[in-house]
Amino acid sequence: MTTTHEPADRTPSRELPPPDLENAPTGRAPKAGRTPAVIRLLVLATFVVILNETIMINAIPRLMTDMNVTEQAAQWLSTAFMLTMAAVIPVTGWFLQRVSTRRAYATAMGVFLAGTALATVAPVFEVLLVARIVQASGTAVMMPLLMTTLMTVVPEHDRGRVMGNVTMAISVAPAMGPAVSGLILQLGSWRFLFAAVLPVAALVTWRGLARLENVGEPQPGSIDWFSVVAAAAGFGSLVYGLSRFGGGGTAVPAAIVLTGLVMIAVFAVRQLRLQRRDVPLLDLRVLRHPAYALSLLLMSLGFMAMMGSMILLPIYLQSLRGLSPLQTGLLVMPGGLAMGLLGPVVGRLFDRLGARALIIPGSIGIVLALAGFTQVSTTMPYWQVLGLHALLMVSLAATFTPVFTHGLGALPSRLYSHGSSMLGTLQQVAAAFGTALVVTVMAGRAESRIADGVTRTVAQLDGMRLAFVISAALALVMVATALLLPKRTKPAEEPAAAGAPSETTDMALEPVC
Repeated sequence: MTTTHEPADRTPSRELPPPDLENAPTGRAPKAGRTPAVIRLLVLATFVVILNETIMINAIPRLMTDMNVTEQAAQWLSTAFMLTMAAVIPVTGWFLQRVSTRRAYATAMGVFLAGTALATVAPVFEVLLVARIVQASGTAVMMPLLMTTLMTVVPEHDRGRVMGNVTMAISVAPAMGPAVSGLILQLGSWRFLFAAVLPVAALVTWRGLARLENVGEPQPGSIDWFSVVAAAAGFGSLVYGLSRFGGGGTAVPAAIVLTGLVMIAVFAVRQLRLQRRDVPLLDLRVLRHPAYALSLLLMSLGFMAMMGSMILLPIYLQSLRGLSPLQTGLLVMPGGLAMGLLGPVVGRLFDRLGARALIIPGSIGIVLALAGFTQVSTTMPYWQVLGLHALLMVSLAATFTPVFTHGLGALPSRLYSHGSSMLGTLQQVAAAFGTALVVTVMAGRAESRIADGVTRTVAQLDGMRLAFVISAALALVMVATALLLPKRTKPAEEPAAAGAPSETTDMALEPVC
């Protein structure tokens, strides 16, 4: 950590002081109760790129017609995006330690803009697919950059409130995506989806570069390309293999998943060796901190539950209830908006009450919502669907903000970027696993019921109910895990002179009760 008032790249006096100087008399430290300008800028940029990720959901049928591709090919626009995120995010921990905040921001948004512009004018499907991969490469940097910067510049006592504001932005974006895309597609071509995002992203990039301030000091170092290849192959294969389940046959997806797990093991062994020289691509020492490891598990289980519902509900509402994509987006939008708008409230409560007081009831709410969805039928009132979805989203809001803040807060500051990268990587893996799980369970149960002679509609409903039962069981594991959390976790101290606590013991935990 830098310990002077000099910014890393000698940018004039607008630079923020290091976070441990929050009482410095310069007046540049953020005032209590206010979100630092650098965080507001990064939140806005992250909102734009995440909105783009979900804005494609309703465009698949239009793309199939306009570009004369099959449904399986069109789905690659989402699959390739997710694969790229899983492959690139593990590298961001190393990247964010080697470049300044402004350079990381310029790189991420520049790549995203290039991909968006290419997608707008893509003449054929293959070019559009490449454009989505380029977009995902820029998107993959934004969330770890936001989280790392937040943990660096925001004092510990104010992190819950600021993380709540971050959660609001990144939760509202995916909630708005399907509805916004449905509205745009009513007005014109799928190209308008990218054309609408492009000027907004360009404006955000321009304003960000004009006002963004560097945080921390870049560290020199070389990259281990073997680790890059192993991470890309491992996490990419794992996510791709999981995404193949439910499409008919399990042998090939299982083989791809196994290959991914083997490559991840190779990657992990390589990181352990590089840690001896303190030059890992992704520092696995973050897992030595129990509070962070528990937060990873909670986040993964929560994302499985969320992604499972995001896959099942559109199938239920459109295939079995006959709603249009726009109607479906509008029906689930209140839950997403509620999740986002409650973010600041949850953040302030976290600062006052700690993690357990929020994560335990939040996990119980997730169980109740998913248990309610096990009763779906062709006559379930829409208000009941809306209410259960809103309960699920509100419960996830009560869980995610404390989980992110509590977990990253348990790490020493030099591991913030690696901790953020690990969180981002496992988000992609959990999303893929949750999607594969519910689709496989639903499809398997439906096929079994059809073989018994029931109608396809009844078979699909039975499959959905069983998938929601499995999701509710995973949420029960969340409740049990949340009970293991301490009320509060003090941040791990930086390694100091002889006699300093080791990384395996430097995290002081308050009593659970």
